[in-house]
Amino acid sequence: MRKIHKWVGLVIAVQFVLWMASGVIMSLLDASKVAGREFRIMPAAAPAWPGNVMPVDAVLAKSSAQVMNISSGWLLGQPVYQMVNDKAAWMVDAVNGTPVVLDAALATRIAQASYSGSGKPESARLLKYTLETRKHKEPVWGIEFSDADDTTVYVSANTGKVLEHRNSTWRLFDFFWMLHIMDYAERENFNNNLLVTSAVGGLFMALTGVWLLVTSFRLAEFIPQRLRRASSINVFGDDGSKLRSVEASSGDTVFQALARGGLQLPSNCGGGQSCGLCEVRCLGKAPKPTSADRALLSPEKLAAGYRLACNLPVDGSVDVEVAGGAALSTEYEATVTSVRAVTPFLREITIRPGAKVECRPGSYIQVHVPDYQRDAAHIELPDEHRDAWSTLTLPQQLVNAEPLRRSYSLAVPVEKSGGQLTLLVRFMPGAQPGKGSSYMYTLKPGDQVRFSGAFGDFAIKPGGREKVFIGGGAGMAPLRAMIHSLLDDGAREPMHFWYGARSQRDAPYVDEMKAFADKHPNFKWQLVLSDDAGGADTVSVGLVHEAARDALLRKHPDLAACDFYLCGPPAMLESTLKLLKDLGVDSSRIAFDDFKV
Repeated sequence: MRKIHKWVGLVIAVQFVLWMASGVIMSLLDASKVAGREFRIMPAAAPAWPGNVMPVDAVLAKSSAQVMNISSGWLLGQPVYQMVNDKAAWMVDAVNGTPVVLDAALATRIAQASYSGSGKPESARLLKYTLETRKHKEPVWGIEFSDADDTTVYVSANTGKVLEHRNSTWRLFDFFWMLHIMDYAERENFNNNLLVTSAVGGLFMALTGVWLLVTSFRLAEFIPQRLRRASSINVFGDDGSKLRSVEASSGDTVFQALARGGLQLPSNCGGGQSCGLCEVRCLGKAPKPTSADRALLSPEKLAAGYRLACNLPVDGSVDVEVAGGAALSTEYEATVTSVRAVTPFLREITIRPGAKVECRPGSYIQVHVPDYQRDAAHIELPDEHRDAWSTLTLPQQLVNAEPLRRSYSLAVPVEKSGGQLTLLVRFMPGAQPGKGSSYMYTLKPGDQVRFSGAFGDFAIKPGGREKVFIGGGAGMAPLRAMIHSLLDDGAREPMHFWYGARSQRDAPYVDEMKAFADKHPNFKWQLVLSDDAGGADTVSVGLVHEAARDALLRKHPDLAACDFYLCGPPAMLESTLKLLKDLGVDSSRIAFDDFKV
């Protein structure tokens, strides 16, 4: 329901903006000009009908066509009879009964008699139909005047009546009127299908919004904690050992209760049911998974009893297993030792913790981002990257109003970097740039940072099976750490690394990967660029999952003998997972890190 509400809301929001903007603009336009009254001269009262005109019977007798209706009138001071049948309408001179020919010259004189502006008539066109006289379903003469408002006077080609004065203000009004009522054809129908559908969509948004608001509340939230029934959460590590027991109150979520008890589960969204990092495994019977559980946890994890702690209510005593163990309650301080731009929007940041941290390849840490306000000029740019950054529109001040946490994978095994943690951070541009990446990009050597971890279950599977790594963007970090670890440990199984980027400039560590491929016969490296290979023969062009499919996966003699490791942008990850499913690869053979975004 949240997804449907979101997407319907997006469509309705676009139309709502059009309704509001068009209404505001129409209200600001000059009503006199819109109505065509500014230069229009209303006809004077008709004089007495002259006595020398032909009687009606004589006019009808003289007509060779059948007449269904006849009426008297005036045309520029000339008395006329207007006659109508089921096929046509025409006029005759009331004095002698001869037909009145309403040609361009006469239409122009009629238009001039109704116009008081400074413009001169420029052209007269006979039109069978125009949107500017859509209420009059008859041929018209359009006489254009050379004034600043581009006035056009429309005269009926049948009766000589001045039908409309139209101008540029009316045309602007008419365009926004079309957007306002959503009738893109005749611009008249308030009950068109688009408008009715949008109204129904708006009603749906209101009803589902109320429903989602009500379901987002828990009754316990309105009851003071001291009045709620006391309970407890028994926390176990993934090795089966009991870590501690945390006091809770009925109606809390496991995430809230553990945080109060000093066990802060990993989270990018602060318990908002959108990142999926705070997963725990229920020991005993797990409650029915919610929509957020199903959206963020795999079917295999759901079946194993995993649930999101931020969506898991405390109802009596609860036993949960959490990954990370002591890391949950331990915070580290670290000193920034180096900051290096490896691509225009990927930056390698190395920190030295004050105490030893155990991190296996593929794991991540959570950097504690404080509230801050920093000048965007604090971001130092190498000369070769200034062109890429010049296309961005950044605010002068980078601001974060409240502390938060952001997850970053290690790009090198800890033991290979002398106990330091090497992070690969992607800058998230926009009118309001990413709060975590903005903080990381303003760090300088010597600055102090705080973090928790390491966390995560993205890890090298045991056994010497053939390995296929597919990644993109900042997904390079955990895959690179895994490859370093495997090659350093003397792994002999075949390894393939397919990495996707937009261009050569956006691909990090290319020379390092080429060197690995030259040194280790069992390691194959392939760079795939979606925009341009720049003439390089060793680079594929296209999307990385499609390139891997065509050159490796479809030709592989036994995909069931391979383990797959995936990490990259959500679109790439989703496409690659679908590809592997279509190729019949069992999900147990696939490990991935989706950054929880």
